[in-house]
Amino acid sequence: MKLIPTSTPDVLLFEPKVFGDARGFFMETFRQSEFEALFGEAGMVCPNFVQENMSRSAKNVLRGLHYQTLQPQGKLIRVTAGSIFDVAVDIRKDSKTYGHWFGQVLSAENRLQMYIPPGFAHGFLTLSDHADIIYKCTDYYAPEHERCIAWNDARLNIQWPLEKGVEPILSEKDKKA
Repeated sequence: MKLIPTSTPDVLLFEPKVFGDARGFFMETFRQSEFEALFGEAGMVCPNFVQENMSRSAKNVLRGLHYQTLQPQGKLIRVTAGSIFDVAVDIRKDSKTYGHWFGQVLSAENRLQMYIPPGFAHGFLTLSDHADIIYKCTDYYAPEHERCIAWNDARLNIQWPLEKGVEPILSEKDKKA
């Protein structure tokens, strides 16, 4: 596994080693000891993941920007089919990068994983016909503490890679953000 720092401190990318041949490929997507070493290399403590989720989204579905006020979740995100533009927004008021966002294409092809720590809002836009996303969380989902920031908040000015003239498909919850 290779650690790739990003322009936003504490948001990390991981690139797994892929072993392939004519039959297909094999890759290890998570090994606690490996992640402990890589987080240590980044000067961070490796999080403890307590929940894993999977979602499927159709093309142009935009989910987010979600966060929890209590029980904030760190997330380790990977895509097993298709591709997404994944976004992390720093909402830690005492942070030097408060209000900044980082975006990265994650896909089944590039096999990158993105770690978004607690204290960040998270969202993504599906770029392919559909995308399957698996993410590990550092705390349990608590709907009573969930909040949402509008995907098109002018102060954030996130550069979503939407096709010209296409409006994203949003949930009712995300429309009200």
